[in-house]
Amino acid sequence: MKITKSEEQWRAELTPVEYHVLREAGTERPYTGELLGEHRVGVYRCRACGAELFRSTTKFESHCGWPSFYAPQDTDAVELLEDRTLGMVRTEVRCAACGSHLGHVFDDAPQTPTGDRYCMNSVSLTFEERPDGAEAP
Repeated sequence: MKITKSEEQWRAELTPVEYHVLREAGTERPYTGELLGEHRVGVYRCRACGAELFRSTTKFESHCGWPSFYAPQDTDAVELLEDRTLGMVRTEVRCAACGSHLGHVFDDAPQTPTGDRYCMNSVSLTFEERPDGAEAP
Protein backbone atom coordinates (compact mmCIF):
# COMPACT_ATOMS: atom_id res chain seq x y z
CA MET A 1 0.00 0.00 0.00
CA LYS A 2 1.43 3.38 -1.04
CA ILE A 3 1.63 6.09 1.59
CA THR A 4 1.22 9.62 0.28
CA LYS A 5 1.71 12.74 2.40
CA SER A 6 2.48 16.34 1.65
CA GLU A 7 5.98 17.64 2.33
CA GLU A 8 4.45 19.75 5.11
CA GLN A 9 3.12 16.57 6.75
CA TRP A 10 6.52 14.86 6.45
CA ARG A 11 8.23 17.93 7.96
CA ALA A 12 5.82 17.87 10.91
CA GLU A 13 6.42 14.16 11.57
CA LEU A 14 10.19 13.94 11.09
CA THR A 15 13.10 15.66 12.80
CA PRO A 16 15.14 17.99 10.57
CA VAL A 17 17.88 15.34 10.14
CA GLU A 18 15.35 12.59 9.38
CA TYR A 19 13.61 14.86 6.87
CA HIS A 20 16.91 15.72 5.17
CA VAL A 21 17.88 12.06 4.71
CA LEU A 22 14.47 10.51 4.07
CA ARG A 23 12.83 13.22 1.96
CA GLU A 24 15.79 15.11 0.45
CA ALA A 25 18.07 12.08 -0.16
CA GLY A 26 20.71 13.28 2.28
CA THR A 27 23.36 11.10 3.90
CA GLU A 28 24.31 10.89 7.56
CA ARG A 29 28.00 11.04 8.44
CA PRO A 30 29.70 7.62 8.39
CA TYR A 31 30.20 5.79 11.69
CA THR A 32 27.67 8.02 13.50
CA GLY A 33 24.41 6.09 13.09
CA GLU A 34 22.80 4.49 16.13
CA LEU A 35 22.05 1.23 14.28
CA LEU A 36 25.54 0.62 12.94
CA GLY A 37 26.49 -1.57 15.92
CA GLU A 38 23.05 -3.16 16.39
CA HIS A 39 23.42 -6.96 16.62
CA ARG A 40 20.18 -8.12 18.23
CA VAL A 41 17.69 -10.33 16.38
CA GLY A 42 14.86 -8.34 14.84
CA VAL A 43 13.59 -6.29 11.94
CA TYR A 44 14.49 -2.92 10.48
CA ARG A 45 11.64 -0.66 9.41
CA CYS A 46 11.32 2.58 7.47
CA ARG A 47 11.50 5.42 9.99
CA ALA A 48 9.00 7.46 7.95
CA CYS A 49 6.20 4.92 7.50
CA GLY A 50 7.06 1.79 9.52
CA ALA A 51 7.23 -0.60 6.56
CA GLU A 52 9.37 -3.68 7.23
CA LEU A 53 12.49 -3.47 5.08
CA PHE A 54 15.31 -5.70 6.36
CA ARG A 55 15.83 -8.56 8.79
CA SER A 56 18.80 -8.83 11.14
CA THR A 57 19.72 -12.16 9.54
CA THR A 58 20.81 -10.26 6.41
CA LYS A 59 22.87 -7.60 8.23
CA PHE A 60 26.65 -7.87 7.98
CA GLU A 61 29.77 -5.91 8.88
CA SER A 62 30.87 -4.12 5.72
CA HIS A 63 33.12 -1.58 7.48
CA CYS A 64 31.72 1.20 5.28
CA GLY A 65 30.34 3.32 8.14
CA TRP A 66 26.64 2.57 7.64
CA PRO A 67 24.45 -0.44 8.47
CA SER A 68 24.69 -2.94 5.61
CA PHE A 69 22.39 -5.74 4.52
CA TYR A 70 22.76 -8.23 1.69
CA ALA A 71 19.03 -8.33 0.80
CA PRO A 72 15.74 -6.63 1.67
CA GLN A 73 13.16 -8.70 3.55
CA ASP A 74 11.12 -8.88 0.34
CA THR A 75 11.91 -7.71 -3.18
CA ASP A 76 8.78 -5.54 -3.08
CA ALA A 77 9.89 -3.74 0.12
CA VAL A 78 12.26 -1.37 -1.68
CA GLU A 79 12.49 0.46 -4.99
CA LEU A 80 15.79 0.80 -6.83
CA LEU A 81 16.42 3.96 -8.85
CA GLU A 82 19.35 5.18 -10.91
CA ASP A 83 21.15 8.00 -9.10
CA ARG A 84 23.47 10.22 -11.17
CA THR A 85 24.25 12.80 -8.46
CA LEU A 86 27.78 13.65 -7.33
CA GLY A 87 29.22 12.88 -10.76
CA MET A 88 28.74 9.10 -10.55
CA VAL A 89 26.16 6.45 -11.32
CA ARG A 90 24.78 4.61 -8.30
CA THR A 91 21.62 2.73 -7.39
CA GLU A 92 19.47 4.53 -4.85
CA VAL A 93 17.29 2.50 -2.48
CA ARG A 94 13.89 3.92 -1.52
CA CYS A 95 11.07 2.57 0.64
CA ALA A 96 8.48 1.12 -1.73
CA ALA A 97 5.64 2.11 0.62
CA CYS A 98 6.37 5.83 1.06
CA GLY A 99 9.20 6.66 -1.36
CA SER A 100 11.63 7.73 1.36
CA HIS A 101 15.36 7.63 0.64
CA LEU A 102 17.15 4.87 2.57
CA GLY A 103 20.61 4.71 1.03
CA HIS A 104 22.28 2.94 -1.90
CA VAL A 105 22.98 -0.63 -3.01
CA PHE A 106 26.34 -1.75 -4.39
CA ASP A 107 27.39 -5.08 -5.92
CA ASP A 108 30.70 -5.17 -4.07
CA ALA A 109 30.09 -7.72 -1.31
CA PRO A 110 31.36 -11.09 -2.55
CA GLN A 111 31.32 -12.41 1.02
CA THR A 112 27.49 -12.32 1.09
CA PRO A 113 25.01 -14.78 -0.49
CA THR A 114 23.83 -12.13 -2.99
CA GLY A 115 27.03 -10.17 -3.57
CA ASP A 116 25.07 -7.02 -2.72
CA ARG A 117 25.62 -4.39 -0.02
CA TYR A 118 22.53 -2.37 0.84
CA CYS A 119 24.25 0.56 2.55
CA MET A 120 21.51 2.24 4.62
CA ASN A 121 21.41 5.42 6.68
CA SER A 122 20.66 4.57 10.34
CA VAL A 123 18.44 7.63 10.56
CA SER A 124 16.21 6.20 7.82
CA LEU A 125 15.50 3.05 9.86
CA THR A 126 14.04 1.94 13.17
CA PHE A 127 14.83 -1.39 14.83
CA GLU A 128 12.31 -3.74 16.41
CA GLU A 129 13.86 -6.48 18.52
CA ARG A 130 12.40 -9.97 18.07
CA PRO A 131 14.48 -12.28 20.28
CA ASP A 132 12.50 -15.33 19.20
CA GLY A 133 12.96 -14.47 15.52
CA ALA A 134 9.19 -14.32 15.05
CA GLU A 135 7.88 -12.89 11.82
CA ALA A 136 5.87 -9.69 11.80
CA PRO A 137 2.12 -10.11 12.38
